[in-house]
Amino acid sequence: MSRFVLTAVSLLGILLNSTAFAATRDEQTAACKGDAIRYCAAEIPNEQKITVCMKAHLEQLSPECKAMFKQPASSKPKKVLKPA
Repeated sequence: MSRFVLTAVSLLGILLNSTAFAATRDEQTAACKGDAIRYCAAEIPNEQKITVCMKAHLEQLSPECKAMFKQPASSKPKKVLKPA
């Protein structure tokens, strides 16, 4: 069981590293470990499947974990206005 949890935590850290810009790996793990195991345990250790699974359950994730998937305002694509 501990090997499973360690694998889940490691993969979750890698997964969230690409989507959470300001949080440290420890913060990401603390925020999402439970959600990853609860919703996506069957997908471990496949990183791509974990990513898809977590995004599919975004509305069900804890607020702390959900925040890890949101980009800061400065990174969001800006709407380009056309001149009139």
